Amino acid sequence: MSGQRLGYIRVSSLDQNIQRQLEDIPVGRVFTDKASGKDTKRPQLEELLKFARDGDTVIVHSMDRLARNLDDLRSVVQKLTGGGVRIEFVKESLVFTGEDSPLANLMLSVMGAFAEFERALIGERQREGIALAKKRGAYRGRKKALATEQAAELARRAAAGESKAALAREFGISRETVYQYIRNPAH
Repeated sequence: MSGQRLGYIRVSSLDQNIQRQLEDIPVGRVFTDKASGKDTKRPQLEELLKFARDGDTVIVHSMDRLARNLDDLRSVVQKLTGGGVRIEFVKESLVFTGEDSPLANLMLSVMGAFAEFERALIGERQREGIALAKKRGAYRGRKKALATEQAAELARRAAAGESKAALAREFGISRETVYQYIRNPAH
């Protein structure tokens, strides 16, 4: 008896296209996380790990979509294959079943290490680019969440004792951002 074909998709930002990752690949159910690869909170991955059963196949576009780093990749693959779940990585054309040869395990480690290395290089190039842009005066950082008048109103109302959570909801910002504006109104 063959199991279900399950898909896992992770996009780093809300504007990324989720359709392209498993386009034209038939799956019965898709689990989609919208989170950075380094984020430990991936609720749909956790749901997939609970949902997948012996005989199921999990299909992922690429290793870097599934895991934050090599250790995480090995751990997730072992959890799935240990439960009798087969995992396919489309981009790398690799399949793991838990009964893998030493060569397959080597490929998992090598390809996972390359993906981790590539992410590190991207981050390094991004930091270098930001540093150069700052030197040129071209980098201003992230746009402020609130206008100056809104920040002043927020600080005033928080000082008057209004709930930080209610203020965060009203202004459309996180509670942490509320606290940052309270600590530094010029934020």
